Amino acid sequence: MSSLNVSWRKDPHLDSAIDSDNPYRYCSRVVREVLTSPNHSLPLSHLCRRRRRLRLPVRVSTLLSRNPGLLETHLARLRLNSSPVPFVRPGHRLRRYLLDEARIRSKHEPIALAKLCKLVMMSKDRVIHAEKLQNVGWDFGLPDDFLCDLVPRYPQFLELVGVPGEDDCFVKLVGWNDEFAKSAIERRAEEESVLTGFSIAPRFDVRLPKGFHLQEEMREWARDWMEMPYVSPYSDTSGLDKASPEMEKRSVGLLHEVLSLSVLRRVPVPTIGKFGEEFLLSNTFLEAFLRHPGIFYVSLKGGVKMAVLREAYEEGRLVDRDPLLEMKERFEEMLMEGRREGREGRKELMQGKMKAGSGGFGGG
Repeated sequence: MSSLNVSWRKDPHLDSAIDSDNPYRYCSRVVREVLTSPNHSLPLSHLCRRRRRLRLPVRVSTLLSRNPGLLETHLARLRLNSSPVPFVRPGHRLRRYLLDEARIRSKHEPIALAKLCKLVMMSKDRVIHAEKLQNVGWDFGLPDDFLCDLVPRYPQFLELVGVPGEDDCFVKLVGWNDEFAKSAIERRAEEESVLTGFSIAPRFDVRLPKGFHLQEEMREWARDWMEMPYVSPYSDTSGLDKASPEMEKRSVGLLHEVLSLSVLRRVPVPTIGKFGEEFLLSNTFLEAFLRHPGIFYVSLKGGVKMAVLREAYEEGRLVDRDPLLEMKERFEEMLMEGRREGREGRKELMQGKMKAGSGGFGGG
């Protein structure tokens, strides 16, 4: 890996895109905690204790009151002879959304399957711990039950080794698919070759932000690096020296592909780091994001480093739309509906109180 570094520079447009997703991000974390609990029900006290881990900026009670219909409370027993305590479960809006989500997932199941296969195909041994994949499922649009439902229905591609929830449970690649083994960069080169009638070599789309200038030494290194042949993240890297420029080319290609597979074309850096061993990433892989500012951006918003694929955005607007983005948009519509009706309900309540007060004054 190169020892040259580039100074980090804030990108207000991309930071704003991340900020605008805050309601979705916080609510989806809470919803996932409930949906992954037995019977889709979780003690309210347990959810409140997980606030820090979920990185919620407000109390759980505040978040629920701001999003009516998302979750509802009910009384249930923790143990057979214990007193009933408040639990939370999907509310009427969330239940309606889950029906829409199931329809969208069914329509786009081949895409989810391809993403899962691609993640496993990029790993060094073509096998990834099941829990790691479960933890990133929402980033890539995978269904919560993909281990028990999606994987068993495609035995020609994948195999579940072990029992979900146990330490020795893995998703293993069974059959190699050449179409899945084409990266986003390689597919783009193929499409351009067809359009132009000329053979176009796979290459990175470099988009330095306005006003960003590299020092001369870094410009020369970047030019030489870009002229090197593209190394597919699906290729065999056993013959590459870990410190070679070719290995960095492969690592950057893999990071690009991982972000291309994500629904929002961005993934938290710590999330990628959990796959360091499987993806043959060095302990300093974050430097690859920072050293290629025309390909990636690392945002510091939300208290966690977020790796963003620059080419997927134009002035903070996501233009490279993943088909599974439909689920996020429907989820956001559900939140907006609840908040709008909540505001209208509070307005009517306030007007009723004002009328009651006015009537009392007039009658005195």
